[in-house]
Amino acid sequence: MAKPAFTALVAEDEALLRQALIEALGEAWPQLRIVAQCEDGAEALEALAEHRPDVAFLDIRMPGLTGVDVAGAAADVSPQTRIVFVTAYDQYAIDAFEHGAIDYLLKPVTPERLAVTVQRLQQQSGTAADSEAIAELSQRLGTQRSKPEAPALTWITASAGRETRLILVDDVIYFRADNKYTTVVTADGEAVLRKPIRELLEVLDASLFKQIHRSTIVNLKAIASIVRDDSGKGTVRLRQRSETLSVSQPFMALFRAM
Repeated sequence: MAKPAFTALVAEDEALLRQALIEALGEAWPQLRIVAQCEDGAEALEALAEHRPDVAFLDIRMPGLTGVDVAGAAADVSPQTRIVFVTAYDQYAIDAFEHGAIDYLLKPVTPERLAVTVQRLQQQSGTAADSEAIAELSQRLGTQRSKPEAPALTWITASAGRETRLILVDDVIYFRADNKYTTVVTADGEAVLRKPIRELLEVLDASLFKQIHRSTIVNLKAIASIVRDDSGKGTVRLRQRSETLSVSQPFMALFRAM
């Protein structure tokens, strides 16, 4: 019986870079089957749980969930998946995953370096990512990010009928994706923000706002409790709203890591 082809997930928020990596993988590893192409960390996490690929190529810097966040949840949602980070970070960060089951590719990815990674993956198939190395990398990158490139969003303007509201971000309980727009929910009601949820993730304070579903971002201060059901999914109960929010099964792994 022929050995099944290796499967892979590629997550990169820049479309041209994502396509270039996929094409380079096609040249370096023709037998590799790409089962998912993702443009952000949330999509990558859900694809990881759905497809359980042999390897995941994760861009470290993506809106919302980073590649490190996704890798940290891999032990719960797809423990057999090996992680390859695609990064523009310098050697200081790379030192954190020079060992164990984790590999990395520096941007721009060269055919020579990609060939080394492919050889490592083929020789060490079936070995899950090193959780200690991921935790170390997360800590180092957290130190690097302690000086943000730009201040987090503090105010937003959103529409409620004919009224335009100025809303303090700290007062937001959660954001809900609504096609190309986003519904902003506070204790006082709802309004519509003319910005997709993916763009919001780039400007919100990541220490306070967490994605719990591809379409939902919640303010951690607004959570009263989280309840897990038998299927592994979760339900968030809020302090100032009567409705509950669903946490998709892959995202529950992120709460366990907090």
